[in-house]
Amino acid sequence: MIKQCLRVLLAASLISIAAPFAAAQSTSNDSAPNNQPSAQGNGGWHHDAPDPAERTQELTKKLKLTPDQQTKVRDILQSEHSQIESLRQDSSLSQQDRHAKMRDIRKSSDTQIRALLDSDQQKKWDEMQAKREQWMQNRRPDSGSDQQGPPQPQ
Repeated sequence: MIKQCLRVLLAASLISIAAPFAAAQSTSNDSAPNNQPSAQGNGGWHHDAPDPAERTQELTKKLKLTPDQQTKVRDILQSEHSQIESLRQDSSLSQQDRHAKMRDIRKSSDTQIRALLDSDQQKKWDEMQAKREQWMQNRRPDSGSDQQGPPQPQ
């Protein structure tokens, strides 16, 4: 039960790690108005997924990844990116099923990345995930929060 809760927390955290990068990329590339996600081809889900290399660089800075860890993290994130892009192209799934599968993919990636980290990095990772989860909770429409503005930097 605790493992499952941790996995859910990690998945949500990775999603929230990706959100600011996607927002930054889409601001300059999308024709959608500010604060409106591009819904083209992805069932209204989030903006285009951030580049795995950029995500790896960000995690390298925050977690002080070794070169070996960087390579493995980049591979995990590239696999995640490919799987999610394929999922977005799959029009046979309902939006709810697509989102559930995306969460599972991200949860799996989170678990794999966390397993590569040493204990100090895992603590930092867990803190990052908790902050991202909190940010995601505050961004949900039913939370009544203001959805304007990016998350605060860590």
